[in-house]
Amino acid sequence: MKTRSATASFEKALTRTQSSNYVLRLFVTGLTPRSVRAIANIRKICEEHLHGRYTLEVVDIYQQPTLAEGEQIIAAPTLIKKLPLPLRRIIGDLSDTDKVLIGLDLRKK
Repeated sequence: MKTRSATASFEKALTRTQSSNYVLRLFVTGLTPRSVRAIANIRKICEEHLHGRYTLEVVDIYQQPTLAEGEQIIAAPTLIKKLPLPLRRIIGDLSDTDKVLIGLDLRKK
């Protein structure tokens, strides 16, 4: 009886993880080539791996410096995965898809 209960709990948690909505915030510096590349890369990754299960907010630190300061952004582009927990930060233009997927907990190391 205990095994069935544990298995059911595991399957329920797995389903919840697979259906989790991701909340992502990408900090960029204007329309620099690196920022534009980061935006395109994360949109492509999200559409391929999180279709319909994500919210992506792009923040230009030149236009919203207090938001960047509040998140302690020291380099841009920086992607922050707010949800599901744990919070993760990925710095760079997000061109290394495997690194981004690992950082988003969508692929094992």
